[in-house]
Amino acid sequence: MTVITPDSEHRGLVRHLPARVRGLALLARFDRPIGWWLLFWPGAWAVALAGQAVERWSLILWLLLGAVAMRGAGCVYNDIVDRDLDARVARTAARPIPAGLVSVRAAWIWLVCLSLVGLVVLVQLAPLAAIVSLASLALVAAYPFMKRITWWPQAWLGLVFSWAAPVGWAEATGTLSAPLWWLYAGSVAWVIGYDTIYACQDREDDALIGVRSSALRMGSHVRAGVAALYALALALWAAAVWTVRPDPLALAALLPAALHLGWQAATLHPDDGAGTLRRFRANRFTGLLLFLGFLVVGAS
Repeated sequence: MTVITPDSEHRGLVRHLPARVRGLALLARFDRPIGWWLLFWPGAWAVALAGQAVERWSLILWLLLGAVAMRGAGCVYNDIVDRDLDARVARTAARPIPAGLVSVRAAWIWLVCLSLVGLVVLVQLAPLAAIVSLASLALVAAYPFMKRITWWPQAWLGLVFSWAAPVGWAEATGTLSAPLWWLYAGSVAWVIGYDTIYACQDREDDALIGVRSSALRMGSHVRAGVAALYALALALWAAAVWTVRPDPLALAALLPAALHLGWQAATLHPDDGAGTLRRFRANRFTGLLLFLGFLVVGAS
């Protein structure tokens, strides 16, 4: 029998908070930092590949704060929209809104508060980066509806969760030049891959209630599909590195991340709930490996 890890867990510092505050923290997924790490890394990669990681270390910190706030805001918005669906899925039934910990009205107020933190980050950016950042709002607003109309909501999530890369590159370089788009496209493929792994946990429930996902669409070919997506991501990142530094040796900077992604795909068992969750969360380390690789390339 598959063990399902609930989406909201009363653990760590979160479990010691007063009930009302704890509900808000869970709603923003403060108990699950993996989400904001995954949102943050593409922005940090862009700054590193642009050769600005040391000089613009404060920008990386602003991007981190923005990732925490906006990931939280995105989760709150998603839970407001999906509250009826969440109540029908075992893994998400414990989320604060369907569980009755937070009212819909309080959730909207919390969403505004988190968005104001994002606004503080926004005003730190130069005009081009600020405009690029604001352009993501349409993608974010549409995301919760994608699972109802397409088998590939993970592709839309890829567009959203990779958006820090254009923001970071625009702020670090003042341009939207070619390396960025190779980096961004690679990040999109990476997100589709890891979120397909994540979606494996919900395949039975999603099939019952009519929610679509790439994990369902791939059927028995999930492992091969994830491997192909990760290979595509690495090829696109290699193109980004090559446009910055056309030297075969520079491509070696991607090797540690390539080995880590290869491990995820090779050992993936889609019906192992705990195992899929571990491999999904392991992408936090993938992000760090890529950051270090891009740091070396950008600084050379």
